[in-house]
Amino acid sequence: MKTFLKIILVIFVVCFSIGIFAVGSGYDMYKEALDNMPLSQKIEEIKSDENYISIDKLPKIYLDAVVAVEDHRFYNHPGIDIIAIGRAAINDIKAMKLVEGGSTITQQLSKNIYFTQEKSFIRKIAEVFMAFNIEKNYSKDEILELYVNTSYFGDGYTGVREASLGYFGKEPQNLSDSEAVMLAGIPNSPSNYSPTKNPELARKRQKQVLDKMVKYEYISKEEANKITN
Repeated sequence: MKTFLKIILVIFVVCFSIGIFAVGSGYDMYKEALDNMPLSQKIEEIKSDENYISIDKLPKIYLDAVVAVEDHRFYNHPGIDIIAIGRAAINDIKAMKLVEGGSTITQQLSKNIYFTQEKSFIRKIAEVFMAFNIEKNYSKDEILELYVNTSYFGDGYTGVREASLGYFGKEPQNLSDSEAVMLAGIPNSPSNYSPTKNPELARKRQKQVLDKMVKYEYISKEEANKITN
């Protein structure tokens, strides 16, 4: 019994030490990113892009679809979603690797503008620090606007305007409901959900987005059926 308790204690100490190291390393990564380019300067650079589009020119159904499928508690959390993180942690432990991140839209924005797509605990922690910084300085609508303008949509398109023009040949404000919902689902896995490369998968993803919109009461089941028909 004493041996077993010693083993448990050693495991706890190791995990605690790794956790402290990861938090410190994540904070260092966050600080280094800001040292290279302050947040306000980074945002100004993003907004200066010719394809940057303001949130008031985007269809409401597109914005609702993004929030529903990516981060349905977006307007109620401070930058991280404890519930989503807890669920992701359980799945990661089961898989013994990072398979699910539990990232909010704000964390994804942090990754889009400062960090790589590589999955690592240290980078995730850096994202959290950056997410809190972003939430402190920008409104939710500003964050959502920045997110859709910096997301990758596949086929070389970054930002919703590029994707809208590239995939459908029209400005975002002229998208049909079906097109808008399809676009909302692409950034989760651009190589898989590109409408030009995998139209069937793109339609399946569109259905997943609509199901989320119904679940979180953005639209009714009847409205969702009309969009897919």
